[in-house]
Amino acid sequence: MSVVEQYARAHVVTDAPDAQDTVPVVLRYDPETDPRQVRLGLPGPHEWTFSRELLERGLRTPAATAEVSIWPCGRVQAVMELHTEQGVSVIQLEAKTLSRFLRRTYMATAAPVAG
Repeated sequence: MSVVEQYARAHVVTDAPDAQDTVPVVLRYDPETDPRQVRLGLPGPHEWTFSRELLERGLRTPAATAEVSIWPCGRVQAVMELHTEQGVSVIQLEAKTLSRFLRRTYMATAAPVAG
């Protein structure tokens, strides 16, 4: 089993006039650490860990935990609301990027086919 990392760009949803519009994010899955969890890293020390199931559900219908909410936004976007003690961040990502990442996580944990 191998670690899956996928880099993407996220659109920051904000009404602040001087906010950065697009930020790099990294999606990470390490089946050796916990095969049920994925991580989302934003610039700086900001990282959220949540269940792979939450990500999968959130691409189809609104899904949430105390710290992370995910829901589809039209046909091509997904929205993530990320809660910290300092406040809330809302980002949009391409749904196909998240789906591709999920597919790769399942491939990473699939049993090898005997030949």
